[in-house]
Amino acid sequence: MSDGIQKVSLRERAFYGFGDLASCLFWATIMSQLLFFYTDVFGLSAAAAGIMFFVSRILDAFFDVVIGMTADRTKSRWGKFRPYILFGAVPLAVSAVFAFTTPDFAYPAKVVYAYLTFIAFMFLYSTVNIPYTALLGVISGDPVERTSASSFKFVGAYLGGIIVSLTILPFAAHFGHGNAAKGWQTTMAIYAVAAVVFLLITFLSTRERIQPIAKGKTSIKNDLKDLSKNVPWIWLFIVTILFILFVCIRLSVTTHYFKYYVGEQASPLLGQFFNVLLQYIVNPLYGVFGKSEVVLFDAAHKFGFEVLTSAFNAIGQGLSLIGVLLVPFFAKLVGRKSAAVILFIAALICTGAFYFFKPEDLMLIFVFQTVGSFVGGPISVLLWVLYADTADYSEWKTGRRATGLVFSASIMSNKLGWAVGSMLAGLVLATTGFVANVAQNIDVLNGLKAMMSVIPVGIGVVALIILMFFYKLDDTTMKQVKAELEERRNASNKGAATT
Repeated sequence: MSDGIQKVSLRERAFYGFGDLASCLFWATIMSQLLFFYTDVFGLSAAAAGIMFFVSRILDAFFDVVIGMTADRTKSRWGKFRPYILFGAVPLAVSAVFAFTTPDFAYPAKVVYAYLTFIAFMFLYSTVNIPYTALLGVISGDPVERTSASSFKFVGAYLGGIIVSLTILPFAAHFGHGNAAKGWQTTMAIYAVAAVVFLLITFLSTRERIQPIAKGKTSIKNDLKDLSKNVPWIWLFIVTILFILFVCIRLSVTTHYFKYYVGEQASPLLGQFFNVLLQYIVNPLYGVFGKSEVVLFDAAHKFGFEVLTSAFNAIGQGLSLIGVLLVPFFAKLVGRKSAAVILFIAALICTGAFYFFKPEDLMLIFVFQTVGSFVGGPISVLLWVLYADTADYSEWKTGRRATGLVFSASIMSNKLGWAVGSMLAGLVLATTGFVANVAQNIDVLNGLKAMMSVIPVGIGVVALIILMFFYKLDDTTMKQVKAELEERRNASNKGAATT
């Protein structure tokens, strides 16, 4: 197969990343703010919210597999996976707005509304995001090109996360004018419009290059059988569930952590940073439009949880983005699996340190968030590249390729991890006596500290052990697999051309 077929242009890789920029306007909101929205704005109890997350995401996880197998069997003028991006963008955007709308219903009716709208939102998210993610497996057959494309995918993801981190709480407060429910609905409507634009750009700018070896149609039974025998995929599936638990538990309670555990804090360094933004960016812009300048902060100014949470999450997303940009070089140097292991160890150390931080240790909290995000962000990139390797491995072993199933079942592991992680976070809050919008007891505060540190670390250690000792597809093995697959595909294409 020629280099021209394998190479993916910089433009295409960048616009492929727009798909995750769109997706993460929704997903970053779900990860970091969903529990807070449902407890402190929508009005559900922490236990009810946690159980709803678990039920809806379990249903969604199995729906993922259905979408993946359906996409594998789709034939259209636009390919297998791109049509779902085109036709799913607008319904997804509408469902997002409904999911973040707070109706004036009695409590039982609000619970029903929450279930229906959130499940619909998640199903439509899967309908778009699974084919989009599976597109990575057919955008090129070259692992190096796919690693680069995956990096752009996660650049888009972290840009989306940065946007959400910086804007969602301030936007909700600004557009709500004292009405939190209205503010959240308006903010999600803005995100929804932007997501539609980004998804359409991705659809228009990408290609599907890899076609399976011509062997006729395969049955769903055979696809599932192949997947069940794909041992590297199975271990990676388990690692992903545990890694998502590691991430999810912390993200689910970050806003609660700052609102109830850290509280208002004076930070001269953070104040200086905001003053630079105000003095050299915000105020000059205000001057252009004839508006009055914003008063600068003094050293004793105390920042509330909205600012602290936004800064904490934005720093995390920003440093993760830098890590993602650098990970192709690191992975090329030490290998993809080794890179994931090294980065995971460093991320565990940074996360465990949070157990020792007191509310006044604000600078340490931000320093360890900075380092932990820089080393932890690229792990997701590497895991998705390893999933593409398992799709190649399965085709090499069986002669059949089911890219959509491999990636949809892999995304299922994400959904299972988020289902369990969100439920655990909600139940820990409930069992420790959490009540929204009041001062919390010592058990709640200790629970928040544990969910930011030792609980995710314990889960992460198990994931690390599995990745180190049970997942066997290293770079040497994959070079052999790639070479043999290229020979088979070339032979298959020549045979098909002569018939």
